[in-house]
Amino acid sequence: MSKLPYINLGCGFHYHNDWTNVDFVSSDEGVIAHNLLAGIPFEDNKFEVVYHSHILEHFIKKDGEKLISECYRILKKGCVLRIAIPDLEQIAKNYILYLEAALKNEKGAKEKYEWTMLEMYDQVVRTKGGGEMIEYIKDTSKNNDAFLLERNGHEVKLLMENIRNAKANTNIASKPSLMYRIKSKLKDWILKEDVKALAHGQFRLGGEIHQWMYDRYSLSELLKKHNFTDIKVVKFNESSIPNWTSYGLDEVDGKVRKPDSLFMEAKK
Repeated sequence: MSKLPYINLGCGFHYHNDWTNVDFVSSDEGVIAHNLLAGIPFEDNKFEVVYHSHILEHFIKKDGEKLISECYRILKKGCVLRIAIPDLEQIAKNYILYLEAALKNEKGAKEKYEWTMLEMYDQVVRTKGGGEMIEYIKDTSKNNDAFLLERNGHEVKLLMENIRNAKANTNIASKPSLMYRIKSKLKDWILKEDVKALAHGQFRLGGEIHQWMYDRYSLSELLKKHNFTDIKVVKFNESSIPNWTSYGLDEVDGKVRKPDSLFMEAKK
C-alpha cells in the first residue's frame, strides 16, 4: 500500500504506518533514520501534511528556524503544518500559581511547585538521562501522581510503571571483579575531570535536552516569518487534517497524549 502524502518528523515510537516517518534513529523498519539538523530529505512541494510533536524545542533557536523553513519547502501550496510543543505559557502560569500557593502553605502546593520547576528547567539543564524528573517520579512519598498525570499524561504514566516496577523488582547485582574495580579506580583517578567533561558534552549534544521554548505568540511569529498563513491554536483532537483522530498521534485511548502541549496549525 502506498503512503499517504503525510510526513511525521522526529516520530520516535509514536507514528502511523500509512505516513512517511522520520527520526534521528530508526525505531522500526517503517521509520527513516535521518539527522534533521541536515534538513528534510525530500523534494519541494511533496507533502500535504507535515507534522512534528515535541521536536522543535530540542533545536537551538537558529536550527529551529531552519526546520520550520524546511517544513515550508516540502509542503504543497495550501496544505497543513501541525506542531505540538511544550507550552511555555502554561508552565509559566503554573509557576506563579503554585509559587503563591506554596508561600501560603496550601496543601499539595509544594509538590506541584517542585514539579513545575522541573518542567521549566530540568530538561534544559540536566546532565544525565531523565534528569531530576526521574528522581521525582521514583519518590512515591510525594503523593503527587494525579498532578503529574494531569500535566504529562500517557508518557509519565509509562515512566511511573516502568521505573517503579524496575525498582521493586531489582535483584542485588553481583559485584564486579577485583581487577575491574581496580581499573575503574585508576581510570577515575587519572582521567577523572576529562572523562566527566567528555560525558557531559556527549550527553548535552545527544538531543535529549530542550534548547528553546515557545508559547502561542512566539510560535505564531516564527511561522509568520517563514510565510505560513491561517495560523491558529487547536485542540489535540481538532485539526484541518482529514480524519486526524484516526491516526492517534496526539491521543491515546481518546485522551490527549501530551497534556502539557501547545498545538498549532498553519498553511502554506
